[in-house]
This record gives sequence, structure tokens and C-alpha cells, in this order.
Amino acid sequence: MIRDLTTEELNMYYEKSAEQINTDSYYDPELFSKYNVKRGLRNEDGTGVVVGLTEIGDVQSYIMEGNKKIPHEGRLIYRGVDVYELVDACIKEDRFGFEECAYLLLFGDLPNKEQLSEFNNVLVHNRTLPDGFVRDIIMKASSTNIMNKLARSILVIYSYDPNPEDTSVKNLFRQSLEIIARIPLLAAYGYQAKSHYHDGNSMYIHRPRAELSTAENILCLSRPDCSYTHLEATTLDTALILHAEHGGGNNSTFTSHVVASTGTDIYSCIAAALGSLKGPKHGGANLKVMEMMDEFKHNIKNWNNDGEISDYLVKVFNKDAYDHSGLVYGLGHAVYTLSDPRCVLLKMKAKELAAYKGRSEEFQLYENVERLGPEVFNELRKTNKPMCANVDFYSGFVYDMLNIPMDLYTALFAISRAVGFCAHIIEENVNNNRIIRPAYKNVGERKEYTKLSERK
Repeated sequence: MIRDLTTEELNMYYEKSAEQINTDSYYDPELFSKYNVKRGLRNEDGTGVVVGLTEIGDVQSYIMEGNKKIPHEGRLIYRGVDVYELVDACIKEDRFGFEECAYLLLFGDLPNKEQLSEFNNVLVHNRTLPDGFVRDIIMKASSTNIMNKLARSILVIYSYDPNPEDTSVKNLFRQSLEIIARIPLLAAYGYQAKSHYHDGNSMYIHRPRAELSTAENILCLSRPDCSYTHLEATTLDTALILHAEHGGGNNSTFTSHVVASTGTDIYSCIAAALGSLKGPKHGGANLKVMEMMDEFKHNIKNWNNDGEISDYLVKVFNKDAYDHSGLVYGLGHAVYTLSDPRCVLLKMKAKELAAYKGRSEEFQLYENVERLGPEVFNELRKTNKPMCANVDFYSGFVYDMLNIPMDLYTALFAISRAVGFCAHIIEENVNNNRIIRPAYKNVGERKEYTKLSERK
């Protein structure tokens, strides 16, 4: 007989069930080695299992000599162009470069002035939302997590697309430019709704400005008075360039390939990739760095005392401090060994911005932790493993100095990476006609069926 359950009864049922599922779902980790399972799709030497081809991005971090991996300074390549050169050109010429970066990733070549101007005009034209979208979709059912709101908004835009299912290159390109142009608005307005309905703050809905770059519009849309400095805007522009693409093997981009291989629409692909990017082991990592560094600031009295910093690092690595995970977030990377080029470039902007904002002492603490962390780790673990800071180590600090709310940190990653997602989705549709379907080895036991009346 069906009856109403109390909240207490439901919680007791869920808790009891979770214990049973945990017990039944666990299996011996030795089985991974027994069946030669590539955990995390990674080989024993740490290299990624090759599952596809791409011309969009390349991550170079070591040199293979025979079967030996030799650590090397990291390089990030967009369509054959080193990201160091892209960022360096924008800094020297004092101009915004994210739009140029987007063109390069989508087309495969750097644009000339006329091509870039035309591309920018198309982005400006698409930098709007359907009538009533903000009121009916964003303001209603606001979310406490902007990444979830972004994914939902992207899926709803499908309903406003006159030709959503067409996966021809022309249609995918049209949809890509609309998504790239709109996603800053979706993030900014999604945050405003969250801030108002969940945090009790005033809500500011500004219109994007045609004459502004993507970075400038993000700052304008997210601030009550729309004001920002040139240094703030160029710093954010650099961050957007550095987050736009990272090869096909990162979790969220691989997700976009997997979903696109089914032949589904681009909105479903982007929403799935956003769900991946949200995770704290992926795009949400910069939030963990910020929380961790707050602990460092409160527990280390002298931010320039190497001994005091090292002592606290020992506590963190030994699971005696912060979240007891034994991890120093922002240090180490699955691919990079000696350096992460994104971190190197963003650190340079962080230092400049910290001086401007009067936060150089804080920047020095970050730099000290970056320097001492690998030394302490290798001494504790009795190893000489190369460990460099990754882009997440400084990105949260940069966003904080830009007065960007923490709710938007991962969303900024999404705004930028949407370019890479779109490029990879198009590439998947052009080159592959097979659904991506890996294998899982079943290690469960066979069981005989028992009639319901005979079960205990």
C-alpha cells in the first residue's frame, strides 16, 4: 500500500540504501592492473591514451627518448600558433586578442584586418538574446550554481533556433558564433538572478555595447556601474585567450567529442561539456585554490618566511591542514611537467595587476607557495618528480583582483572554452562518422534469478 513518507523516513531510506550501494559497488583496485585498464584514459607513464586526431590545439610538455619521458618547458599551440606569440603580440600592440583567438581556432588561420573586422561585426550582431529570454528563462528558476544555469540556458536556446538539428558545417558555424557571442550574457545575467533571488542583492541587467570587446563587455555586464580600467580589461582578455582551448584530451572537450559523435545537436554537446567543466577536478579547480590560499593567509604569519610556509605545506601534504586531502591545489598537472605556459603568462599579468591594486604582498605569497610547494613535496615523498603550477593557481587570484564574484570564476572558463568546444564539435562532425564507444570490463559475479516470492 502506498502511503506518504516523512522527511525523516526518506532520509533514513536514502542513507541505508547508500550504505548498501557503496558495499555492493566496490571492487578490488587490483583488478585495474589485472585487466590492464587505462584508468583515467592514461597510460602507466602518465601519457594520455590516444583516442583521436585533431588540428585545433596541441599541448607539448615533454620529449620522448625511446620509452623515457623527458620533462620539458610547456607549450600550448593553437592551430600551429604558439599561445606565447598570440598573447605577446596583443600586449605589445596594446589591443584585445580574444576575438582573434576565436577566429584562429574556428577557421584554422589568423585573420587579416578585414576578416577580423567582419568576424567582430558578426559577433556583435549575435550578442543578444531572444525576446523575453532574460525574463522567462533566466529570471525564473534561478540557480545557486551559474554553471548549471549556463547549461540549462544553452539547452533552452535550442527552442529558439529555427534549424537546431542541422549538423552541416554552415549551420554548425552559424550556431557556434551565436553561442560564443551569447554565453557572456547568459553567465552575467544568470549571476545577477542568483545574486538577487538567493543572496538578496540588487539586480543589474545591462545591455552589451557594440564598441566593446568580449572582455570589456564581461566587466561591464557584471558591475553595477559598468566601469573598468584598461589594465583590468586587457588582463581578463589574456585570461580568455589562455582558457580558450587545450587540445582534445581534456575532460570537457573530450566530452564534446563523445556527444557530437552521436550526431546530436550542438546545444546538447555544449551543455554536456559545461557539466564536465563544472567539476572541481576540472574547471572548478580555481575555487579550491582560492579557498586553500585563504587558509594559508590565516595560518602563516610571515608570508615571506620560507620556513613558516614550508612547515604549513608539510601539514597540507600530510593531510593535517586545509581540507585534509593531501593536495596543494594549483600545483601539478596531468600533462605539463616543467611549466604550464598559461600559468606563466597569467602570472605575468597577475603581478602587474597586483602592483596596480596594492596587493603585491599577496602576490608574493602565491609566488612563494609556487616555488616551495614542489620542493616540500619531493622531500616528503622522497622523489624528484617535476611539478609546476598550473593555470588555476593564479586565475582565481586574478579574478578576485578584478572584483569578479566567485560564482562567475568557472563561468569565465566556460565563456572562453566555448570557442574550443565549438571548434572541436565541428571537427568531429567533419572527420568522424563513428560513435565513440569505449569498453568496460565487467568484473561482477553471475547470479541466478530468484522468484520474488522466494526472496528473503
